[in-house]
Amino acid sequence: MPPGSSPLQPVAALTLSQRLSALHRLVVVVLLGFASGLPLALTGQAMQAWLSTSGMDVATIGFLSLVGLPYTFKFLWAPLMDRFDPPGLGRRRGWLVLTQLLLAGALFLLAGTSPTDATRVFALMAVAVAFISASQDVIIDAYRTDLLPPAERGMGASLNVMGYRLAMILSGGIALIWTDPNQGGGWTWPEVYRFMALLMVGAAVLSALVLPKLPPVEVKTSVARNDVLGFMAVVAAVVVGYLVTDRWGQSLSRALLGPLLEGHLTPTLRTRWIDLLALLMGIAFTLPLAAWAARRAKFETLIGGLSNYFSQRGAAAFLIFIVLYKLGDAFAGSLMTPFLLKAMTYSSAEVGVVNKVLGLWLTIAGALVGGLLMLKIGLWRALMFFGVLQLVSNLGFWWLAVNGKNTLPGLTLPPFDWGFVKLAQATPVDGGLLAVVAFENVSGGMGTAAFLAFLMSLCNRRFTATQFALLSAFASVGRVWVGPLAGVLAESIGWPTFFIISTVLAAPALVMLWRMRDSVRALEAPEEPPGAAAGPAAAPDPAR
Repeated sequence: MPPGSSPLQPVAALTLSQRLSALHRLVVVVLLGFASGLPLALTGQAMQAWLSTSGMDVATIGFLSLVGLPYTFKFLWAPLMDRFDPPGLGRRRGWLVLTQLLLAGALFLLAGTSPTDATRVFALMAVAVAFISASQDVIIDAYRTDLLPPAERGMGASLNVMGYRLAMILSGGIALIWTDPNQGGGWTWPEVYRFMALLMVGAAVLSALVLPKLPPVEVKTSVARNDVLGFMAVVAAVVVGYLVTDRWGQSLSRALLGPLLEGHLTPTLRTRWIDLLALLMGIAFTLPLAAWAARRAKFETLIGGLSNYFSQRGAAAFLIFIVLYKLGDAFAGSLMTPFLLKAMTYSSAEVGVVNKVLGLWLTIAGALVGGLLMLKIGLWRALMFFGVLQLVSNLGFWWLAVNGKNTLPGLTLPPFDWGFVKLAQATPVDGGLLAVVAFENVSGGMGTAAFLAFLMSLCNRRFTATQFALLSAFASVGRVWVGPLAGVLAESIGWPTFFIISTVLAAPALVMLWRMRDSVRALEAPEEPPGAAAGPAAAPDPAR
């Protein structure tokens, strides 16, 4: 906890110096959220727009969402970032500067690769961007959790959401307007990615100069050699899993699934379902192999961080809830850009203005309102109330898919030129799209703010990077892993049924949250002072 602050200290009792220090911390959280959100959109919604305008089919775009896989496995290398720090800038900050400079270089390389002429190379470059971005997120999450005292975490979570949503407005919204050949500035997607690379260079400069230093944290020493060899063993296991899956997974999947699908689906869709089963079998083989390799190589920081987390009562139930809470939301949003551009035939400028710019501003508003409400109603009630709103918002896209465009009266945006973005002509905005996006983004922002505060409350300061990486990796499962299934399902069953399924998938988390209410309420207790027993307060078993 930063010196001079207390989770129970009233705001009126703070000195001017303490208030300025708190303001500095919260401004830093916004800047780090922006740095986190910029590359996230460039391997997600912005990349999907690039692929959609290049003529790729929805199922292939769904499979390419797997470039985000590093976000779900970042807990494997997060221990090295807990154990070591680059010299010169102190705890966490050296890693931030390094990852942000590497991101700039990777984005430059991705900008020079064609997604249609060199699809495999493009995918590998996108994976590299996601790997470095996930590594940056490990440090940002750990730094934010170490920096903020418990009293500031609710507002800090809201401001973090604001920061990364502002970045996504730029990279996922304004970029769509820039690339609209009729309305925007006539930019190409490679030009957009080069510009974003320059922004990451600026983020590295700010990280080196603006971020406050963290107080030293006593960490149980582990054998550095074991940690390095352990990480190398995990990487080797992943490579072996990939090679085995590439060599035998496809043929085994075809033997198992091919006869069942024969005559029921088109050849293209049959291939996609076979690819999906091969992928799942590869994961089922690789993950246990990596866990075995970590234990054999004595990857002590990873094992220690995970053991500390799982020593909590109900830790496994918390992980299941983390996967489920955003699953329905992630399923509905996994192919949102192709749905709006290809199925609903909205223009790039209209999608950019409504879904990305106006929508993301509404997400920011939702996150800020969510943070304020959490101060009044507490964490558990915020998670429940916002989760219900997230579930209902998915039905809006079902309504849009069933009723189509021009069901509700819309509006027309006049042409403008603000220098950094412009509309060359008046742009009609569909009323149905505006209403659905508004409700979805406000509810999603509120849910994200509460969810982030929940994740921070589960972390032990000795293993912040490792544990937050584990928790946020599980939170990313829906966003990353549902892409291939979503793409195949959307083409197989149609968009209306697809959005009904996304709504149903949001319900189990709310049932589980009701049963976990005592455990979640226990996490709202004030943090113990430094020197007390490490780790979050033990909570009642959520499964009871």
